[in-house]
Amino acid sequence: QVQLVESGGGSVQAGGSLRLSCVVSRRTFSSLVMGWFRQAPGKERLFVGAITWGGGRTLYADSVKGRFTISRDNAKNTVFLQMNSLKPEDTAVYHCAASYYSELSTREIRYNSWGQGTQVTVSS
Repeated sequence: QVQLVESGGGSVQAGGSLRLSCVVSRRTFSSLVMGWFRQAPGKERLFVGAITWGGGRTLYADSVKGRFTISRDNAKNTVFLQMNSLKPEDTAVYHCAASYYSELSTREIRYNSWGQGTQVTVSS
């Protein structure tokens, strides 16, 4: 089955940038949807954004719209989350996830495979 590995997390000052990567271990196909979620300590896991593998259509949470950008490199089986203008409230463990439902979704239940997560810490 599909296996996901995130990387690129770290510590950054408010206003800085980070780019997260998620490598998919198997072949990709046009119906696959890749999502990003984040979870702060003691809080629920929340939707960040998603992208369709085939068409590159994207969907973002209001909290990150205009600051974060999702993209993918089909040849490298990799999806990226470019995070700009980071705020302390962006601090969380970020997970990538894969969905086989073929439509963009903000719902955690629609995603079938999950990466182990990468820590992002934004200081003021």
